[in-house]
Amino acid sequence: MEHTRCLIIGSGPAGYTAGIYTARADLHPLLYEGMQVGGQLTITTEIENFPGYPEGISGPNMMLDLRKQARRFGTECRTGSIISVDLSKRPFICVDDFNNEIEAETIIVATGASANWMGIPSEKRFYGQGVSACATCDGFFYKGLDVCVIGGGDTGCEEAMYLSTLCNKVYLIHRRDQMRASKAMQAKVMNNPKIEIVWSHKIHEIIGNDLDGVTGVDLENLKTDTIEHLDLSGVFVAIGHKPNTDFLKGQLELDEQGYIKVQNPSSATSVPGVFAAGDVCDPHYRQAIVAAGKGCVAGMDVERFLQDNQ
Repeated sequence: MEHTRCLIIGSGPAGYTAGIYTARADLHPLLYEGMQVGGQLTITTEIENFPGYPEGISGPNMMLDLRKQARRFGTECRTGSIISVDLSKRPFICVDDFNNEIEAETIIVATGASANWMGIPSEKRFYGQGVSACATCDGFFYKGLDVCVIGGGDTGCEEAMYLSTLCNKVYLIHRRDQMRASKAMQAKVMNNPKIEIVWSHKIHEIIGNDLDGVTGVDLENLKTDTIEHLDLSGVFVAIGHKPNTDFLKGQLELDEQGYIKVQNPSSATSVPGVFAAGDVCDPHYRQAIVAAGKGCVAGMDVERFLQDNQ
């Protein structure tokens, strides 16, 4: 059975940064990169709000930089996923998707969270060309333009409010005739002159072309079963995220949505020796710079834990 002092599950800013810190601490970490090597940012086009890149950088190139840096200090980056863990005692026993068993003295979970999507083909076609799941990440590119937000919860309202500071007009499209958001958030949206709520509608199709990207949406009126068209340049999907924690159920303490609970400000979880970083334990910010910072925290927490538990 293979043994490691630190197993990092997941890549992206959190996983790779944890790799940098644990490798520099001479812990020789083993990092499983998961099904999507580099995480969610590998399907993001331009990143302009990460410090150190004054001209911006593409998501895939940033992840290549972080991966190279982690490997430079000795992180072993391995293709594949961890599919099961036994956290009942240390060292922990983990199994990858090739049925290899790894014995780990410590674990950092950095598996991230995946956006919930509507499930229509045009959504995938125009992802990064007018379709986004993060207003904070991509809203800047739609300054002065018309966009829509899909959703009726707090997340959808927050995205619409943020975009209203940048865009000409924001359509908030909701399939019901009342929102699930808090009353305070609903009031903010309804009193914002740049936001128009489109009740009882859902996206039927996203319209666009390879040159211009998104140019509009066809909406289905759920009360009349008719199709209506809106001209706009961006579609922001805000119907929630799902943390990638299915393989941890019954092993770690999770919140109601499935996010890992950590003992802030540390990255410690409910199991001593297991730490978490990035979007897998962050339902609020979901930013690359925050994930990288939490990866640093997790790496330092692992080093101190091992020093205290020799």
